[in-house]
Amino acid sequence: MTIAQIKKDALQQQVTLSTIVANAIEEAKRRVDSVQVSINQSTGISVSTRLEETENVEFNSDGALAITVYQNQRKGSASTNDLSPSAISQTIDMAINIMQYTSPDPYSGLGDASLMAFNPPDLDLFYPSDLNVDEAIEQAKQAEQIALAQPKISSSDGGYFSSRYGIYVYGNSLGMLQGYCASSHSLSCSVIAEQNGQMERNYAYTSSRDISQLSSPTWVGQQAAERTIAQLGARQIATMQVPVLFCADVAVGLMGHLISAISGGSIYRKSSFLLDSVGQPIFPSWLTIYEDPHILKGVGSSPFDSEGTQTIKRNIVEQGVLQTYLLGNYSARKLGLTTTGHAGGIYNWLVSTGQINADFDTMLKKLHKGLVITSLMGQGVNTVTGDYSRGATGFWVENGQIQYPVNEITVAGNLKDMYKNIVAIGNDVDTRGNIQCGSILIENMSIAGK
Repeated sequence: MTIAQIKKDALQQQVTLSTIVANAIEEAKRRVDSVQVSINQSTGISVSTRLEETENVEFNSDGALAITVYQNQRKGSASTNDLSPSAISQTIDMAINIMQYTSPDPYSGLGDASLMAFNPPDLDLFYPSDLNVDEAIEQAKQAEQIALAQPKISSSDGGYFSSRYGIYVYGNSLGMLQGYCASSHSLSCSVIAEQNGQMERNYAYTSSRDISQLSSPTWVGQQAAERTIAQLGARQIATMQVPVLFCADVAVGLMGHLISAISGGSIYRKSSFLLDSVGQPIFPSWLTIYEDPHILKGVGSSPFDSEGTQTIKRNIVEQGVLQTYLLGNYSARKLGLTTTGHAGGIYNWLVSTGQINADFDTMLKKLHKGLVITSLMGQGVNTVTGDYSRGATGFWVENGQIQYPVNEITVAGNLKDMYKNIVAIGNDVDTRGNIQCGSILIENMSIAGK
């Protein structure tokens, strides 16, 4: 099937799903005060290889309808994979039945119609692929082949290729009924290196809305091999306090903890180290986090959130000062605020690099002496207190030059202090996710070693 035909079929399917959602809303409206219905249908292929042999081939084409009903401040939700009229009617019955057993909650209900995306922008998110199974397998195999051809690479944990697209439709009894199609593609490879009885494992990956913008299998294989080989000969370092440079692909995780801390649920439950922080400086004055949900082809782009609220461009942090919490309708009402359109998550976060425009080598020179972290392990992050403690691997740096790899260490601090003590952010931005951030240099952290 050609790409043009795939697009045509998907758009026709979107129309069909919109009709299903509209019919479900009309049926439910006859029995309850208000209702919202969504359908998310996914179609795609994923393949995995190991040592250049095909391990798994998976096709998927499935969809689920979720319905939430509201009556007298009570709420009931149910879902179904069966999109037939009878199954949807049974799902409505189930949601209403569940609702009758819930306690009244004055904060539940649909959002403000004036904030909903009745005319959402087209964000150019749909780039389906016409690769067949053999071509998909070849992508994964090529990445493995390149990696395995490198010296000291002794084995492979596998290559993986995925190509899929989804159709999302949302509607509610306030008259909103909108949908869009979006695609995603990825290629990854994980390998094992061995030297003098020591074994190390690492990986590399590429992802994009548009398959033509994926990095090549050659790049993925080479990166996986280089990252793995670089860790051979790793040592354990002494316990100390030193500056720490988080590589870009782990630095995004530091910003990910911010999401948890300023999410509405954490705030109204008073389970965040950033309570009462809106309007307060939480980062250095040069740092800004700009959110743009409307970047064309953006990995984190969306015209509206999971409650139909239109997404808007905004500063999450401006010159170090927190500007907003991340709110859906329920958490906004609990806090006496207005939804920010973040039901379901964040969008494209663009973290500023500040006053310097430094590549990774320049960041190493700025670090001068300390630790570069390339990977983290464990879940030692407490967003109630901000305490941070995770296993890490990386490299020891002296005189702005990498000296040797290190492992079996723990890096610790408190996120509140870590955020305020960011010295610089590099221009080596990782663009593969919905947080786009360069490497982050923190002035001082505790390292637990031997």
